[in-house]
Amino acid sequence: MKHLHIRARLTLLYGALFLIGGALLLGVTYFLVRQNIHQRTTTDLPPDLKLDLGSQQIQLLQFVQQLQQRQERIEQDTLHSLLTQGAIALVAVTVIGVGFGWLMAERALRPVGQITEAARRVAGGNLHERIALSGPRDEIKELADTFDSMLERLDQAFDGQRRFAANASHELRTPLTINRTLIEVALGRPDPPPEMVQLGETLLAVNARHERLIDGLLTLVASEQALTVHDRVDLAEVARHVVGDDDKRVEADLRAAPVVGDPVLLERVVQNLVDNAVAYNVPDGRVWVSTERTERGARLVVSNTGPVIPAYEIPGLFEPFRRLRSRTGSARGTGLGLSIVRSVAAAHGGTADAEPRDGGGLRVTVTFP
Repeated sequence: MKHLHIRARLTLLYGALFLIGGALLLGVTYFLVRQNIHQRTTTDLPPDLKLDLGSQQIQLLQFVQQLQQRQERIEQDTLHSLLTQGAIALVAVTVIGVGFGWLMAERALRPVGQITEAARRVAGGNLHERIALSGPRDEIKELADTFDSMLERLDQAFDGQRRFAANASHELRTPLTINRTLIEVALGRPDPPPEMVQLGETLLAVNARHERLIDGLLTLVASEQALTVHDRVDLAEVARHVVGDDDKRVEADLRAAPVVGDPVLLERVVQNLVDNAVAYNVPDGRVWVSTERTERGARLVVSNTGPVIPAYEIPGLFEPFRRLRSRTGSARGTGLGLSIVRSVAAAHGGTADAEPRDGGGLRVTVTFP
């Protein structure tokens, strides 16, 4: 009963009510008819028949007894017919009641279906969707209006977040770009002092790290919003472009793995995983990148020969600004690489998981529908 849909449960409830009501009505009718028949039946002879007629009186009494027996048979047949035909009628009425109950349940639950469809469209990324349920102002209408008000506030909040990301992209990158330009100009002067060269290189490294941090934050914000681009992309081509012909000691096994999504964000996923695998590796370590098609979509796997990582520390790697200080290269990172990977995967309806690799290192698996 718990596994049935609410429409089926309501229909069964309506049918049970019809059945119980009809059974009670049939029982009351049977009792009243039986009482009425018994009141009309008498076992006494009429006063005018109680005469001393000798043998004729005996014959008359036998005749009256036969009439009474016939009356009892008629009574039993009548009650039996009442029960039989009443039960047949009750079954027919119950079947009709179940049919009407099914239709009435569908009509009563139709607004709930509209709310469900609107919620499903909103979950797909369309925050501009509204239910706009019409009809009498009842509990269902109040629920739909409350849901519309919530969607309105969410839409405004996400619009504000998008505007903030766009403004922050300009306001934060501009001063860093100016700083980098000024430092490069200062270092480009003829015969700069060694102290100035050392200071300029340090400032350029700090400036570059801040630029990577801002890019990572903006990418993380963009990945947590609804996708606006739905292009068909092959993860194998993206990984092949990211790996390239460099000497990062990356072994690639790239098979066709088509997905639908934002090519820029998908490239950022592969780039982050490859960069992390190279940065957090042991000297002369190896990196493996593979893509393949699965029954439910596509899979991207990146693993390396890094240091041994305890399994209980892996979930924290997907949190923003969480790094393992014991890992080589952690000072150069921003702590957003895997957070961006998981956020982009979730925006595309996929998942990102990691597990320790046998012998040391990390194996990150990203699946897309």
